[in-house]
Amino acid sequence: MRTFRAFALLLLSATPAFAAAEGGAKPGLLDPHYGLMTWTIIVFVLLLLGLRKFAWGPILSAVRDREQALTDAMAAAERDRAEAAKLVAEQKAAIEAARNEAQRYIAEGRATAEAMRGEMLEQTRQQQAELLDRARKEIEAEKTKAIDELRKEAVDLALAGAGKLIGQKLDASADRALVEQYLASLGTK
Repeated sequence: MRTFRAFALLLLSATPAFAAAEGGAKPGLLDPHYGLMTWTIIVFVLLLLGLRKFAWGPILSAVRDREQALTDAMAAAERDRAEAAKLVAEQKAAIEAARNEAQRYIAEGRATAEAMRGEMLEQTRQQQAELLDRARKEIEAEKTKAIDELRKEAVDLALAGAGKLIGQKLDASADRALVEQYLASLGTK
């Protein structure tokens, strides 16, 4: 109701200004034009009311919605950043665990290789010892065989020499036993 009174008052004050403008006098550039001012105010108030009723509500609602969307986007970005940081930490932990496991495998491999090397060295030493024992036994057997052959040869030579001295052929088996007994007694002394 109050708006209607203000509108009526403006309309009444504008009518004399319209009448004066039609009178033929040319107004100056700086002279107040009350009718023009009144209509400008009326149009401004109507436009203000129309904008308030039809435009400001949707504009303010759009601004609030945009602000809420930005707030939601920032919250989602913060959640995503926190999740990404968590995933990076998990990846770093997984890489560190893999690195530690690889180091453990390398250490186990080295220990296994060292153990195998030790076993192989021990086997080689055992084989060398067996070869040396076998060689010593063979040398001892060859030595014994050579000594026996030398004894036989010495007995044969001694019998042949004694036979020539005596001038007759001695009984081979009895003489041989006698000479071998004598040589055996010399070997123990």
